[in-house]
Amino acid sequence: MNRRDLLTLGGTAIVWPRASRAQQKAMPVIGVLGAFSPNVPGVTLNLAAFRQGLGETGYAEGKNVAIEYRWAERRLDRLPALAADLVSRKVDVIVTEGGDSTTLAAKNATSAIPVVFHTSSDPVAMGLVASLAHPGGNLTGVSMMNTELLSKLLELLLELVPRARLIAVLVDPSFPRETEAAARAKGVQFHVLKVVTETEIDAAFASLVQLQADGLIVDSFGRVYIAALASRHAVPAIAAYRDFADAGGLLSYGPSFAAAYRIKGIYAGRILKGERPADLPVQRPTKFELVINLKTAKALGLTIPPSLLQRADEVIQ
Repeated sequence: MNRRDLLTLGGTAIVWPRASRAQQKAMPVIGVLGAFSPNVPGVTLNLAAFRQGLGETGYAEGKNVAIEYRWAERRLDRLPALAADLVSRKVDVIVTEGGDSTTLAAKNATSAIPVVFHTSSDPVAMGLVASLAHPGGNLTGVSMMNTELLSKLLELLLELVPRARLIAVLVDPSFPRETEAAARAKGVQFHVLKVVTETEIDAAFASLVQLQADGLIVDSFGRVYIAALASRHAVPAIAAYRDFADAGGLLSYGPSFAAAYRIKGIYAGRILKGERPADLPVQRPTKFELVINLKTAKALGLTIPPSLLQRADEVIQ
């Protein structure tokens, strides 16, 4: 072997690793499709929990996975275009943030890219998955069981305001509801108000004040904003998530959003490692927290039954 042969082999040895690196798969990309904006406090906490779950599978944003965010800023009509944009960028998995409208936008945009969702409705009835145990398609995630929770929230509100006869319910327009029958059985009338924006929430409060509603169940966007309005109008109001009680709402009872987003992070990581959403069961909450804001109760002139205080996981003084 002469010197020219050695130089040729040396040149090949230098060039080959560069070619190999060029052939390696680029950093995987997660697309986050959000109904709100990243500066909403609840969204910030949820994303932190999502990144925690992602980290448990060995992924860290900016190190070995990229995340592209698309925010609708409460304009739900923008969601289909934002979902289509993530699909056109060929992200490896889409994670939805916000209400069911976000999940439906992702579902309608792709049948190939995996989608990790959380839903407050029945994901089987909505057509998101074939079954909880075997989703069967490109979607999986967490079912927050809000449909069942509304009946429980009604019971709790009637414990606090036993003479209530008209209860207003603020809901996201995309959520199907099945608790009117339970309300009628208890001799209570439901008045359902569908809201998304703060303008719609303001209008809803004007309506419930006119109706002289005895109480309010909140299952919608803008819970922190609604808590402030409920306090201003002296309306006993309860919701499924603890950020409502933390913000001054009377009571919250439900599963942890942070726990749901941690699961979504774990599922996104497992999918990036090669698992199929069709084989990942839809998870359901295992822990429900009852939080009572005693300060708000006193301001409303309400006495919390001792039995309810004993059941509380936390009492805000």
